[in-house]
Amino acid sequence: MAHTPQLAVSGTSTPSFRDIVRDVMKHYKHEKESEAHQIFRNAGGHKPKGVPQIVDPDEETVPGIEHPGSTGVIYCSDRAMANGFSYTSSHEWANLGQGAPEVGPIPDAPERPNSIPLPTDSLEYAPTTGVKALREAVANLYNHTYRQEKNSQYTYENVCIVPGGRSGLSRLAAVIGDVYTSYQVPDYTAYDQVLSSFKRLVPIPTALNPKDKYRLDIEQTKKDIRTQGLAVVLASNPRNPTGQVGVIRGNDLKELVSLSKEGTTIILDEFYSWYIYPENNSDYGKSISSAKYVDDVNEDSVVIIDGLTKNWRLPGWRVCWVIGPKNLITALSQSGSFLDGGANHPLQLAAIPLLDPLHVQQEKIALQKHFKVKRDHVLSRLKDLHLEVDIPPTSTFYIWLNLEKLPAPLNNGLTFFEELLKEQTIVIPGIFFDINPAHRRNLFNSPCHHFVRLSFGPPLKDLDKGLDAIGRVLKRAKKSGMSEFGQGYKTAAGLPEEPAQV
Repeated sequence: MAHTPQLAVSGTSTPSFRDIVRDVMKHYKHEKESEAHQIFRNAGGHKPKGVPQIVDPDEETVPGIEHPGSTGVIYCSDRAMANGFSYTSSHEWANLGQGAPEVGPIPDAPERPNSIPLPTDSLEYAPTTGVKALREAVANLYNHTYRQEKNSQYTYENVCIVPGGRSGLSRLAAVIGDVYTSYQVPDYTAYDQVLSSFKRLVPIPTALNPKDKYRLDIEQTKKDIRTQGLAVVLASNPRNPTGQVGVIRGNDLKELVSLSKEGTTIILDEFYSWYIYPENNSDYGKSISSAKYVDDVNEDSVVIIDGLTKNWRLPGWRVCWVIGPKNLITALSQSGSFLDGGANHPLQLAAIPLLDPLHVQQEKIALQKHFKVKRDHVLSRLKDLHLEVDIPPTSTFYIWLNLEKLPAPLNNGLTFFEELLKEQTIVIPGIFFDINPAHRRNLFNSPCHHFVRLSFGPPLKDLDKGLDAIGRVLKRAKKSGMSEFGQGYKTAAGLPEEPAQV
């Protein structure tokens, strides 16, 4: 039930409507009281499961169709477009939401690819498992980087090339039977759609503790396997959005991999494996992967997803891979034949020289030095804005920013996001990383509600543009108070929403 403001009377004056609204906003308890939250719920697929998912009641609905819900980046891009953003005029905006690194030249990195050969054979379909030469190159890179001391080595039969990380996840989900699948909160937004869409995966959540720097509790995971019968553990490492590699590293990572010998499949999203920011110069060029701790590549049920998207800074190529036991790769070939048909053939061929270990080492070192500078710059500017980060990122290119100390309603991610759209800046509200397949939880109760994810993937000038916008919002709040916040947001039609019922 909404709080009813007490009307303070001074002399004969009557409090203004703005005063009443401001007092109500201080006491937000439920998503129904917030305009930003109602816009979110009214987007396709965001209502609780079991509730009709009608996007526009004036449009004809298609029988049998259920909206899966959008990922954070898609929803935020749509909301930005309602506020005037377009990809043709994107230079006017600061996009700190897109989960992509800058793709242009950076200091000391190899030259960026600028042409793609097109031999006649490449105009044919590629195999659904990918071009054999590229699969061999991926296997060789992992053996060289992580498995030189191991007797068991990856071969091309352990690698499946897929058209993007989400495609890899979808292929995996399509071949996993009716099992309990462990996931963590917070984690990568696409896991929510995978766990919602593939009904044979029964999602079992684990809330990560910020006091432990969002580290996966291995002992608790072991207990859950025994008591709940977990058959699959799904996680990103390094972790998106919290930017922590300490979640599962070293002995912890080794112990997690060892669970695969006991009948549990470990699926690790390692797209940020190069984005490690060392304190010592001698540690530049190092990366992490569960591949280091796999004993037998065909017996240990460890599955790795990675690709050119993040580490090689080539998100537009859509060339990624899944690594695991060869009988899994056969299954992924079959699911790929009806899900996506395979990755781009010419780009697979063009990717082969990029996986040469010497080329990779040069890319790694340049990337780590450049992105560490950007990380430190953003953290410093946030500190100047009195937005110190509770747990600074040691990896990835994300900052998990806690807004709890800001006055309501700016202290929640959805409202903060909507206010930044007015300043032509995009961030991702934290609730998208609250993997919640049923969508039933009151959004104000989400452990991610008071957070936004900021990406320092874009070039430095774009980062400064976005940080300037955050500064303007905070300055406006300090100067004018909170009465103008939390309302008047534009819909997809470009018009403000009706005021929320409070």
